[in-house]
Amino acid sequence: MFENSTVKPSIVVFGSINMDLVARTPRLPIPGETLVGHNFLTVPGGKGANQAVAIAQLGVPTKIVGRVGGDSFGSQLINSLQTARVQTEHVLVDEAVSSGVAAIAVDDAGENQIIIIPGANGRVDETDVARLKRLLKGAIALLLQFEIPMSAVLSAARAAKKAGVTVILDPAPAQMDLPVELYSLVDIITPNEIEAGQLVGFTVDGLETAAKAAEVLRQRGVGTAIVKLGAKGAFCATKAETFFVPAFPVSAVDTVAAGDAFNGGLAAAIAEGLSLRQAVVWGAAAGALAATKTGAQSSMPERKTFNAFLQERRI
Repeated sequence: MFENSTVKPSIVVFGSINMDLVARTPRLPIPGETLVGHNFLTVPGGKGANQAVAIAQLGVPTKIVGRVGGDSFGSQLINSLQTARVQTEHVLVDEAVSSGVAAIAVDDAGENQIIIIPGANGRVDETDVARLKRLLKGAIALLLQFEIPMSAVLSAARAAKKAGVTVILDPAPAQMDLPVELYSLVDIITPNEIEAGQLVGFTVDGLETAAKAAEVLRQRGVGTAIVKLGAKGAFCATKAETFFVPAFPVSAVDTVAAGDAFNGGLAAAIAEGLSLRQAVVWGAAAGALAATKTGAQSSMPERKTFNAFLQERRI
């Protein structure tokens, strides 16, 4: 569709825009425990915004549809997206509510715990879907997540399917009882091990169980299932093939947005016409690079750094 065009196809992200309040601690607290941390950061985040930034940083035209509140966080979040070259004309400033916030604890090993307060994200509805529909013409993919109401996610997926746009779903935060219809609207689903386990109802803790989970998801109607296995890699299943892409070994500093970076790399590769296997490799590379830096959007690799990373590994 876009092969002979000088205009790059765009990617549209429909999802959450949060301010991340990040506390660094030696280890993660257990229930009822108070820990003394050693650093605090206020960082723009939200799975929708993170994925939009990840794609835009790789040089692909990216638009986001969502909401922020009528507070100081809202203006900061929009400015941050614009600095990353994400088009924000379709972000609504909802004066009646605060912006979404994520309280995040990150330990010295790079593991994290996250609590999300939806704010404006929780009010995304059909009026936002109406703005989204106007952007689907000329788009190659729509990225969705679950930090906005499920009714809006489902409506957006329907609209993208009708428009012939590839639907990429990151099912996070995971929900056990998804609308049955949603699976058939999704072209690519990208859960991590925990999310995959919650979706299919059994523990996913390695390659064998990831393969079983991917098959269950495909039987429910998903076109392609990619199970992200963190430091182990990613397993992919389609109607025609299954394959495994090992992770790129790096020294992890903060894994908080590695999954979002994976989706960004995957989508960017698809926009550039690469094969699915190459797209999964791009996702793994972007996720690895993001894990080497702190923060969410601030950890997303720029194209020059990304290309150098792949070239060093002869990819």
